[in-house]
Amino acid sequence: MTVVSIDHIRAERDPAARRNPCADPMNSVLGKTQLIIEAFTAEDATLSLADLVRRTGVAKATVHRLAQELVEWGLLERAGCDYRLGLRMFEIGQRVHRQRILREVAQPYMEDLLLATQETIHFAIHDGLEVLYLEKILAHRGLSEQSRVAGRLPLYCTATGKVILAFGPASLFAEVVRNGLKPLTRHTITSPARLRAQFERIRTEGLATEAEETRLGYMSTAVPVFGRGSALVGALSITGPTYRVDPAKLSGALRTAGMGITRSLRQVL
Repeated sequence: MTVVSIDHIRAERDPAARRNPCADPMNSVLGKTQLIIEAFTAEDATLSLADLVRRTGVAKATVHRLAQELVEWGLLERAGCDYRLGLRMFEIGQRVHRQRILREVAQPYMEDLLLATQETIHFAIHDGLEVLYLEKILAHRGLSEQSRVAGRLPLYCTATGKVILAFGPASLFAEVVRNGLKPLTRHTITSPARLRAQFERIRTEGLATEAEETRLGYMSTAVPVFGRGSALVGALSITGPTYRVDPAKLSGALRTAGMGITRSLRQVL
């Protein structure tokens, strides 16, 4: 997360969509290694050996052996008697070319949007049935919880996700509905018919809004970002307290930033 001064410039996961290097991860070394790495959540600074055994369901001796190998590779580090994700993991993650380019292109426009609105700015892409946040910048008064870089939230109740569903294939929304529309708050829209009506309006206006669907007291508004051939790349959003955010007043700056990212991406993607 990039915290930017104005003076300067769990959501529920879908394991089936991302896991499984084989049919049963418990039957391969790679699968067990993946379970160990994915045992760490954003809230975990460290995990003990017992934590890893409990979360993975893998035998203690196997977890201990594989964890030691991961330490040797730098993917895990020792923290006393516990383990934490290693610096090598971060280093490798920065090499993911497409996502790195997206962040580098989007960030200057996001900083301009932050200065113009003084609200939290997100850039998100689609992954599985969720939005994945590639970048987030905020002022010191900004939204510091709920979302984070590399964090995920459901497509159907976030402004960025609604944009992705509106401009994406109908099959994606059908899959989201089959997976279940679970409310995060009492305001989360869980009616497929209401969501379809929203998507029609989003396609017409090029702007999506959600009010308190992911967190009470907060709302977001988002626009699509495209690459070459008008292919949807992701979505750019502004998030802030409901009493402070007025989509009508913010839409001009948001659209300008979204179009700027689109123009730049069409030159590199």
